[in-house]
Amino acid sequence: MAIRRVFSLVVGISVLCLFLCVSSSKLRSNKKWHFPKATRKALSGYDYKTYYFKQQVDHFGFANADTFLQRFLLADQYWNNDGGPIFFYTGNEGDIAWFCNNTGFMWDIAAEFKALLVFAEHRYYGESIPYGSEAFKNPTKLNYLTSEQALADFADLINYLKSSIPGASQSPVIAFGGSYGGMLAAWFKMKYPNLVLGALAASAPILQFNGITDCEAFNEVVTQTFERESAGCVSNIRASWQLINNYGMTDAGRKLLREIFHLCQPLNASSDVDTFKDWLTGTWVNLAMVNYPYPANFLEPLPAWPVRESCKYLSNPATSQGLLPDIFAAISVYYNYTGQATCLDINQQGTSSLGDMGWDYQSCTEMVMPMCSNGVSDMFEPMEWNFTQYSDNCYKMWQVKPLLDWITTEYGGTSLESASNIVFSNGLLDPWSSGGVLQSQSRSLISILIPDGAHHLDLRSANVQDPYDLQAARVQEVNILKNWLNQV
Repeated sequence: MAIRRVFSLVVGISVLCLFLCVSSSKLRSNKKWHFPKATRKALSGYDYKTYYFKQQVDHFGFANADTFLQRFLLADQYWNNDGGPIFFYTGNEGDIAWFCNNTGFMWDIAAEFKALLVFAEHRYYGESIPYGSEAFKNPTKLNYLTSEQALADFADLINYLKSSIPGASQSPVIAFGGSYGGMLAAWFKMKYPNLVLGALAASAPILQFNGITDCEAFNEVVTQTFERESAGCVSNIRASWQLINNYGMTDAGRKLLREIFHLCQPLNASSDVDTFKDWLTGTWVNLAMVNYPYPANFLEPLPAWPVRESCKYLSNPATSQGLLPDIFAAISVYYNYTGQATCLDINQQGTSSLGDMGWDYQSCTEMVMPMCSNGVSDMFEPMEWNFTQYSDNCYKMWQVKPLLDWITTEYGGTSLESASNIVFSNGLLDPWSSGGVLQSQSRSLISILIPDGAHHLDLRSANVQDPYDLQAARVQEVNILKNWLNQV
């Protein structure tokens, strides 16, 4: 998850993989199954089948009988089809094939557990869009984009899988998810304990809501991640904002900003400068999120420890003339590590931006996560949290107004006493750990901290460069899963 200046939970993600589609199936024939015609090879090398399941648009009313096709991916080559477990990924705000190919941990352990792997796409994302091209044009058709409806989709799909796949009727289900998907995995276990034995919720900021987590906490973690590499890096980033403001006051200054940062578009007005600063803010946030110990392309092609690489350009004191070129060199680690970019687009923070519209809507309805900065305990420009302004902007965009406290009412906030069998894992380099469950609540609500971990690093596939604390976390997670399954 990335951040825009309004500090809503907006994601800029890249889909860098294809998916495998096959027409054969071990599932019993039923009119609710739809089989694709094409066959492709997943770039990750993971072998899975793609299916489409007919879902109700509205699970909680009776007047709307409309349906849509929900895409899900299935891999049964490791599965013990005599009651072996189902590992079920609760899809995030984006294309499910992308998440499938970036969740190597499930693939790494599938053979050991003899598990059936299922990756379910979230409604209104990827190919699972009710009302198709009309969905984002009409508020009444977009009204069904909620976490509650998405969880009901997952529940309906699980019931159907267990009734349709021979040998699956007694299979215990464990939910997996990272980021918003991790939130859904935890909430899925809370809301449907009859269907889900346990959940691994990685980097799940279920506490990043009003009245629970301070609005400055997120940006403080971003700053701490950079400060771990260099205090000078943080000081230089903090100093850059005023310098940008000074340049942004005149036509000549804005022209110079464009030249220094090799921008694709001119900065014609102060509003363009604000967009430019939002883009820079999002870049620092994304670098902290994907500060992985090995080269990766989760958002962009990046080197190992990209925050460290960026801070190499900013660790020493800089003159006002030299600071902005150093800032450009630092952000080029994120945008142009491969050296192929000819200019930088301030309207784009990843190779692609799938999911932005859907999440923008969700953050304008129920997923309101207050965020702010003070410029003292963080490295950003001071910015207050203004819910009235936030709500007004949402109405202009979507003709809806957000419900500030609904998520806490719906899912309980910090009141987790009635929940069980959930692992909350958090990398402490990850900004979203600010809203994570960082202390175990009971013997069955377990917090796992990964000091050298970034955004849901434990869900990625094992790598020889994984730090020791990550390796230990995965061992602990596997042992917990075994314990849950042994109790069935």
